[in-house]
Amino acid sequence: MPRNLWSRVTLVAVVVVLSGWYLYPPKRTINLGLDLQGGTHLVLGVEADKYVASQTDRAAEDLKATLERKGVAVKRIAREGDATVVVELASPQSWNDALTAAAELQNFGRRDEDQAAGRFKLVMSERVVSRLRDDAVRQGLETIRNRVDQFGVAEPTITRQGSDRILIQLPGIHDVARAKALIGKTALLEFKLLDERVSVEEALKGNLPDTDEILYQRRVDKETKTERKIPYVVQKRALLTGAELTRAEVQADPNSPGNWQVSIEFTATGTRIFGEVTEQNVGKHLAIVLDGSVYSAPRINERIPGGRAVITGQFTVDEARDLAIVLRAGALPAPVTILEERTVGPSLGADSIRQGLIAISASAAVVFVFMLFYYRLSGLIADVALGLNLLLLFACMAAIGATLTLPGLAGIALTVGMAVDTNILIFERIREELRLGKTPRASIEAGFRRALRTIIDTHLTVMGTAVILVSFGTSSVKGFGASLFLGLAASLFTAYFFTRLLFDLVYMGRRKVEAISI
Repeated sequence: MPRNLWSRVTLVAVVVVLSGWYLYPPKRTINLGLDLQGGTHLVLGVEADKYVASQTDRAAEDLKATLERKGVAVKRIAREGDATVVVELASPQSWNDALTAAAELQNFGRRDEDQAAGRFKLVMSERVVSRLRDDAVRQGLETIRNRVDQFGVAEPTITRQGSDRILIQLPGIHDVARAKALIGKTALLEFKLLDERVSVEEALKGNLPDTDEILYQRRVDKETKTERKIPYVVQKRALLTGAELTRAEVQADPNSPGNWQVSIEFTATGTRIFGEVTEQNVGKHLAIVLDGSVYSAPRINERIPGGRAVITGQFTVDEARDLAIVLRAGALPAPVTILEERTVGPSLGADSIRQGLIAISASAAVVFVFMLFYYRLSGLIADVALGLNLLLLFACMAAIGATLTLPGLAGIALTVGMAVDTNILIFERIREELRLGKTPRASIEAGFRRALRTIIDTHLTVMGTAVILVSFGTSSVKGFGASLFLGLAASLFTAYFFTRLLFDLVYMGRRKVEAISI
């Protein structure tokens, strides 16, 4: 008997058992891609220029605060374009102090200086603009990934495309409107004071200070479903933002049965700021603003030291849950727009699975009959090895959490042909050895030994190509490459270990072998 026979039997048995373990039950262990189980495909464009503009606005506000602390009177500080700040001093005598304060903005350079008029511009460098644009896409990608993870989508695809686009594929998601609302919501949470010195009527006529803005609260009548917008005069300056949030949870609204609210809690820094804001503004109204819309504007009756607040707005449980998700995941650094949208229905995915399985089954059946007819008992051994090859392929996909796509099914069909081709190389090599006059056992030994180098060379070459497809291809190409790589790896194992093991069990025992059924 060949050496190490029973150790090889044990190895194959362990592999088969583990494969069955990873594949049970199949519907739960193998992840299906968007094209097989249906879902939503989105391509988002990140408005990175608006992120640059927001950073310029922040720099302008910081400069204004610095000049006020230095006692420098300012006539006007405003953003011009996306990356320029225009500074106009009330008196040219404060020129040197203004330049000293402007020098603290290291990302900006001075342009168009006019000392006599007390005017100059601060322009953000191209290098910083390019970095901020890249940061906007990167941060947006991570924020969306966090939102989708909390939403509970299995095996989503979220990748960057080009300089300012994000590709999102959500398998199994068919509520497209909810998915778009969750992903595309900027979720910029701000706490701003109402300016109760200015009447809403005067503000709507245009009599509005530069420090104020008009924001609206949206209310929907439950019975008539009509929408009403209530205007508020709100100070532009945000006293606190959602950047200081540490928790956001859904709760039933005790003041509005049937509706839900979102309870939020701040970090230690946010708690301190919130306590100071409420202490200094007792008797005033604090607006809770999300993406430019007022959700509520409660009156501050006393200092709130605990760092907790609630956002109300006649939410359904799904709306409140989605709002909590986006608040926990953080605000998008820049707005996003949907450039491309596709929805794959579950029935279309089921048709793809059925047609793919028919193709694989038909190809496997043709190969099975051909091998059995042409190589007889050896062909039967190859057919059994082919079955194990498919078992190992699906088990590997389940073990590593790979996603099975429609191109992946094409890769599996290709694997069937290549797995059989491996056995044909071995069988033809054994036939050559028999024609040279060697004994059956010597022919089997030499056939496997001499075919092994060719098999390894061909498999490693194609596996290297599959690695490139997985590394640099799109999602569909990656699915093809992954199934091809795993199928070839399984083919190497079955050809060298399993097929050889069956030949050893049939022909390499102690009894004398006169011929090989090949």
